[in-house]
Parts: sequence; structure tokens; C-alpha cells
Amino acid sequence: MFGKLKRRSEQKTDYNQRLGLLKSGKLRLAVRRSLSGMSAQIIEYQQNGDKVLLTVRSRELKKFGWLGGNNLSSSYLTGLLTGSRAAEKGMKEAVLDMGLNVSTKGNRVYAFAKGCNDAGLNVALGNEITPAAERIEGKHIEKLATALKEKGAYDKYFSSYIKKGLKPEEMSRHFEEVKNNILNNFSRK
Repeated sequence: MFGKLKRRSEQKTDYNQRLGLLKSGKLRLAVRRSLSGMSAQIIEYQQNGDKVLLTVRSRELKKFGWLGGNNLSSSYLTGLLTGSRAAEKGMKEAVLDMGLNVSTKGNRVYAFAKGCNDAGLNVALGNEITPAAERIEGKHIEKLATALKEKGAYDKYFSSYIKKGLKPEEMSRHFEEVKNNILNNFSRK
């Protein structure tokens, strides 16, 4: 099979969804998740082929001090970084392209989109589908860490955080530090 038919049969592209996004005439904010992180591209449709204007990956958060791994907080921060870079380039609006990600209330893609909005890139998004602020900030991780300390399973469950030097019971403080690092980096420019 060739081209479009192959991608459709392999379930890599939903062409009906893509056509709807292209008809909007806006830049597309393509967000893709993996087990190891998240990547985003801002794409402009052109007759002879799409043009990628900006690419951001969640692993870039390390430059801003992020130690918290791949979770809801890192998704928001990746969105904040994407939105900040887009605003710096004069991009004001984009339409969310989730690809084949399943749309469920409060998922990582919506945390990412909220981060973009908070940085100044307008992405149409209803407040009812974004994750709660305390989950984005990592407060649910702090509660779990406190509960597991009492049960003795803390070290085993949070070994990757501890190895990196992050105390999970201080996740929201760490989140705020990294958020401020990102915002300060772009406000200076």
C-alpha cells in the first residue's frame, strides 16, 4: 500500500480529523506522547507540504532544573515551554492536534495545552477537561509519598525520584521552581 492508504490502515493518521484541523486555517499544535516523554510541534499547512515552525520535547525541561520525571506536571511544564517559545516567535494562536491520543478528562495532553495557554499561546480548551491545579502542581504525589512513608513502601515506589535528588513530598515546591525558571528565562528576552 502507498502513502495515505498505508498510514490509514496502520492507524497512524486519522485523515478526517486532520482535514477538520486544516480547514480551521490556524497553526496546528501537534502533541505526541510516549512512555519516555512528550513532544510538540507547531505546524503550518502549506500546499506543497506542512512546515514545522517549532519543536519542543519534554527532555528539554532538564535545562530548567526538572527532576520529576514524566508525569502530569512535566506535561504542563512542557506546554509552558512550548507556549513561551511560540510567543517569543510571535505566534498567538494554534489549534490542538491530539493525533491518535484518546481524549479523556484531565489527561496529560490537556495539561500540556493548559501550559501553552498560561504562557500566552491561545489554544481553544474548555476548563472542564483540564486537570485540577493541585494535580498539575504534583500535590497528589506529595500525598502519596506521605502515605507510603507511613507504610514503609516509600523508597521502593519513589526510587527514581530519590536517585535524582528529588524528595517527592516536595514536588509542588520543585514544580514552582521550574515553572518560574521557564517564565523568567523568557521574560528576560
